[in-house]
Amino acid sequence: MPFHNLCALARHGLLAFSLLTLVACGGGGSGGNSAAPPDNYNPQPHEPPPGGDNPDPDKPEPKDPDEPDPGDQACAPHQSGKLWAAPSGKHKSLYDGPAPRPGPDILYWDAPRAPQLENTGVWQSPPILISGASAYRCGEFLYQDYLYDDRGANAFLPDLLESRHLSEIFSRANGTYSYPTDPVYAGNAADFVEIRVKELKDATAFRVTLNSLIDPERVAFTIAIGDSGEPRPFPHGANVSAPAEMFLTVHGYEAELRKSVSSQPIFKDGGLLNPDEGKLLKPSPVVSVDLERRQYDVRIPHEAWKPGKNPVRLAAGIGLWDKEKGEYLRPSLTRSASKPGGAGLLPRPAAFFNVAFRFNEPMPDMAIATDALLDPAWWREMKQAHALRKGDISDFHVWVDFEKLRAKVYDDMSDTPEGVPQTGPMNRIYASHFAPGQGVDFSASCFDRLSFTHSGDCHGEFLGQLQAYGVYVPEKEPPKTGYGLTLLLHSLSANFNQYLGSNHQAQLGERGRGHIVITPSGRGPDGWYVQETAADTFEVWADVARHYPLDPDVTVISGYSMGGYATFKFASRYPDLFAKAHAIVGPPGIGMWFPPGEPSGGEGSNTYYQLESLRNIPTLMWVQLLDELVPYAGTHKQAQRLDELGYRYRFDTFKTGEHLVLAIVDEYGPAVEWLGDAVVDRNPYHVSYVVNPAMDHPDTTLVGDHAYWLSGLRVRDQTRRGSIDAISLAAGLSAPEAQATTTRLGFLNGGNLYLPQPYVSKEKTWREAAPQPAHDKLRIVADNLAEVTVHPKRAGLSCNAAIEVESDGPLQVKLAGCERELMF
Repeated sequence: MPFHNLCALARHGLLAFSLLTLVACGGGGSGGNSAAPPDNYNPQPHEPPPGGDNPDPDKPEPKDPDEPDPGDQACAPHQSGKLWAAPSGKHKSLYDGPAPRPGPDILYWDAPRAPQLENTGVWQSPPILISGASAYRCGEFLYQDYLYDDRGANAFLPDLLESRHLSEIFSRANGTYSYPTDPVYAGNAADFVEIRVKELKDATAFRVTLNSLIDPERVAFTIAIGDSGEPRPFPHGANVSAPAEMFLTVHGYEAELRKSVSSQPIFKDGGLLNPDEGKLLKPSPVVSVDLERRQYDVRIPHEAWKPGKNPVRLAAGIGLWDKEKGEYLRPSLTRSASKPGGAGLLPRPAAFFNVAFRFNEPMPDMAIATDALLDPAWWREMKQAHALRKGDISDFHVWVDFEKLRAKVYDDMSDTPEGVPQTGPMNRIYASHFAPGQGVDFSASCFDRLSFTHSGDCHGEFLGQLQAYGVYVPEKEPPKTGYGLTLLLHSLSANFNQYLGSNHQAQLGERGRGHIVITPSGRGPDGWYVQETAADTFEVWADVARHYPLDPDVTVISGYSMGGYATFKFASRYPDLFAKAHAIVGPPGIGMWFPPGEPSGGEGSNTYYQLESLRNIPTLMWVQLLDELVPYAGTHKQAQRLDELGYRYRFDTFKTGEHLVLAIVDEYGPAVEWLGDAVVDRNPYHVSYVVNPAMDHPDTTLVGDHAYWLSGLRVRDQTRRGSIDAISLAAGLSAPEAQATTTRLGFLNGGNLYLPQPYVSKEKTWREAAPQPAHDKLRIVADNLAEVTVHPKRAGLSCNAAIEVESDGPLQVKLAGCERELMF
């Protein structure tokens, strides 16, 4: 099939987004090693809205005269730009070896259908998916906004009736606005995802995609067009100004184009001219709304306005609409069912919750701890909140070059602040397989902060299909086999930007060969990486593998506090995914654990009983002796257990700080040196694994029933854990000799406090295993295990290998590919 036909079919939804098609049409690539979910898996159906824009299903849609013909030649990517894609050839960005695959199935699923990222009609270019960036692609100008940054102005005082502020203690928004409690607003109704501009034969087209959209009549946005030199007031009581020659306002299914008026009082015929009475330009713009894709398509006829050869200045803001008054809905001090809150001390609060074309939003700065709490940048909306407080968004704009659009120039402008970044810290957007609902719901948090208990059934507070994550791409060129990958998981009450722009992130990213560092959102601040909040980690990982070249054999996991718990959890559940693990002030179980009692989040969450699974993963723990949130008794017992097992570990006890000090210091040199470029041991001859049914969630494929060359692990009694210890004698190696535990004094130097942080380090290492005669034999010790499948080739065994089993009950052993089953 010709190149241009592939592009056209992809745009019309008739061809899956393969690597070839996306690159040819000007988009990013996708990995070739993913697998589709089962045919019967449909967690988030996307049904078109009743009626829609074509209420008669038997009548074909009228063809848009500007819609590109499938035979039209598509524009090619600008060759000087850097297109990231998974490596081609034999090497893949995810594991592609013999079964069983490490980790949960969702890690290998193809990307799902994502209506908000789809193109219809005249729109052709794939999205940028990097927030705070813009580009010229295929005759379109694209701007990608941040997700969940719709927090409005900083009015000094938040809405005290909104529970969200209590959940986001370490990820506070700078803006203080809150949405009405009516579910139609979804707590997220005025959140830009993307804005596009394109010139057609007889009109200028704008497309605006929102994160949530239930009732278009409740939402409005205004685009300021042109430059007036001085700021001009946005119409309809927005209480916001910016330079503009005219304003395009869309509310519901209506649109208008109105000339701007001076911000100075204008008197006409003896009376004061209302700023909203700027001249209406005719013919009026035409707007259509696609509820399924949450997209507005707006066309300004050339008779009303036609861009010339000079670049055009654009600015935009979005808020809620008061249908009865025909104006923007402005916040009050506190919210109600129909009124937003969070106006605080502002006499004339701005109506906008979100402003577009923001390219220089600060990243969090832990060097000034007070700013992290009092003037935060966790949601990349600090400048937005300050500007809306003043009612002037003049700083947020873009100059669109329509000559570039007419020439269909492909330009990611990567060397400018407005362009698409190639390296360093950034926010990315991906489409999840799960969408429990639209918007944000903090009415039922996952974690009770008074009792320190988990709800046990939690989908996360951020419900939509589109989710954001933090990523760091090293400055150095990737090795031929791809970057290493580091999972850096966030804390309780924090978000995916916890490490963005930090030394922690950069030091991990630039170490050794170069490692991409990712921090998923976990769908909220308190999911504890359970159900969808855990699946988010693996969906983010899969998304990164579609866009960047990774070496799957060079992967480590780390996290702070709640992220430290997830480090223990994921490493012990999926040990064959990771080379090393680093838990920073991480609790062994959900909540607090004071041995010999159980963790406040339940005994089923306690990773202490799963540590046997870490036989082949050296583990580093940083803890605080005086930690007020993660009791030292629990973390110390965790280290003691690793020592008893004779496993490789290092346990560094800091004695001068509390739970947050290491985050504030932001220096990780010793950990960076320890992690290095460690490689995953894919086929160790000795495998130990603990099966914990209490952590299984089949609906998200998060089931712990395989590791290395063992799979199909099934317990007899579902109410308790099972375990297996399997040794292949085919390796011809003796057990590695565990060395005596050593103790030394160390200092963490550098960072933000400029004071050395002393710690006592306990460490156990191994002496390399000595050669011994090889035998075609497998030894198994099992407890509460009914079945296991052994993959003999990966264990170095033949189908006729001798098998010795010691079990507390009946155990069926299957040899994959051998048609051999034994009962013991």
